[in-house]
Amino acid sequence: MRRLPIRSLTALATTALLTLTGCGTATTTGPAADTPAATGEGRTVRAEKVMRLTQTHEQTGMTLLEGPTFDGNGDLLVVDVTAPAGEPKVLRVDLHRKTSRAVHTDARGTYTSAQFSPYDGRIYLTDFSHGDIVSLAPDGGDPRTFFSGEVDGAPMNPDDLAFDREGNLYVSDSRGMSEGEPKGRVVRVDRTGKKATVLASGLAAPNGISFDARYRGLWFSELTENRVSYLLLDDEGRAASRHTAIRVDGGVAQTDSIAVDADGNLYQALHGRPAMAVYSPHGERLATVEVPARAAAGLQSATNVAITPGGTRAYLTVSGPAGGYLYGFEALGRGVRQSNGG
Repeated sequence: MRRLPIRSLTALATTALLTLTGCGTATTTGPAADTPAATGEGRTVRAEKVMRLTQTHEQTGMTLLEGPTFDGNGDLLVVDVTAPAGEPKVLRVDLHRKTSRAVHTDARGTYTSAQFSPYDGRIYLTDFSHGDIVSLAPDGGDPRTFFSGEVDGAPMNPDDLAFDREGNLYVSDSRGMSEGEPKGRVVRVDRTGKKATVLASGLAAPNGISFDARYRGLWFSELTENRVSYLLLDDEGRAASRHTAIRVDGGVAQTDSIAVDADGNLYQALHGRPAMAVYSPHGERLATVEVPARAAAGLQSATNVAITPGGTRAYLTVSGPAGGYLYGFEALGRGVRQSNGG
């Protein structure tokens, strides 16, 4: 999720405070697809519009799509971060018919990510404003608060999440974002929701988080530093080591959510540009996925991606004053759990 003041996320009432800071739309044309870019961005992959899902909400002054994740039937679930009470906060999309329907709404949540648990099959949502992790039944019913409260004496601002194979949660906590202070953390919450452990702290607005292809460690991005770090884990899921892995040369754009395909490639979403940077696990810039310039007016950010499980068709959530859209492209590798939500 983007750099949005926490109080504005809670109120969802003041359009000026919710305006994406430092954003720019991609208005320049790049090289043709599969042609090396002059800026060292690898080849350029043009994303194609699939459908518009949402329009700007009158009450909040914007729409912001996030957290795409496939369910067991092949439908895509998406959250709208700024949807007001009474309007869909979680939507289910039939990609074949290009239709959507409401799955969940409430009067409280500011949901910034969604993912299905491998342990109980429920949908897990991060409520950025209130520090909660909420779960729903697969059909969107039976809402429950899975985790709430302080971790090591401080409340969370949970942004994205990743599950390990056993169903434990790993959360990017963007605490300190509104103050511009490096107070962010990576937090592990066990699958019962009863034990939370800080794995890394002193981070600059951590945002995207995803396991690598072998579940040996976590990639996580820091939005206000434009960097991706790697957190190696031990056999107990504790932090073993940490280092800066990739410095993203994004210009006005900043590092948002992360996905990983079966080959271990990282898909780094960009806040401030309707595009996504793709890196090898060794930090090589392989490609830049972008909305064509002719369609980019009114689109400010590409927040996240879901790659079809077992396939290569990928769906990018893109938003701005023009509305909230899904764009499609062919991923470099097959979709796995690490490229399905978060």
